[in-house]
Amino acid sequence: MRRTILALPLCAALLALPTAALAVDPASLPKIKVSKLGLYLEAREVPAFLEKHAPRVLFVDVRTPEEQLFVGTPAGIDGTTPFGIMNYSKWDEEKKTYLRYPNPDFLGQFEMWVMDKGIEKTDPIVLICRSGDRSALAADLLARHGYTNIWSVVDGFEGDLAKDGPNKGRRAVNGWKNSGLPWSYDLDRKRAFFKD
Repeated sequence: MRRTILALPLCAALLALPTAALAVDPASLPKIKVSKLGLYLEAREVPAFLEKHAPRVLFVDVRTPEEQLFVGTPAGIDGTTPFGIMNYSKWDEEKKTYLRYPNPDFLGQFEMWVMDKGIEKTDPIVLICRSGDRSALAADLLARHGYTNIWSVVDGFEGDLAKDGPNKGRRAVNGWKNSGLPWSYDLDRKRAFFKD
């Protein structure tokens, strides 16, 4: 009987925690997906999170314009600001792709969306990239500039690579698209990134 009585306050305390805080165990994440703030969502959790915090929440896609154009964008984003930009004159032999450099204008471009929506540095901000790496890096950059409530979508828009089975090497494990969440190839000009 005593154990049951002691367990009740513990259960009540756990139930009081936000569901999103319980969903992703930081110890289960690869180092590149870990952010200093430690706030994580899985793609499937994002729509409910946005609804719960509306209108004082910002949802930003930090992938390159090429990714957004050719792979699609999640429904409900407030804006796009690439964390990295492609350099088509440099090749990464190891990764078999063009090099991607940090976007030197990221913070200024990001803050245009913040001002546009009237978001404060303490309001929840959700970042999504391809698979959770760049969103964590962008969250760390924003934290260094005083933002305190930055959530990284750990499985991103396309998800993680399958390690085995018929989809081995493909982004078919999790993520926005693989969760059946709404998305489109059509870019919304009002939410798209433009370089002046």
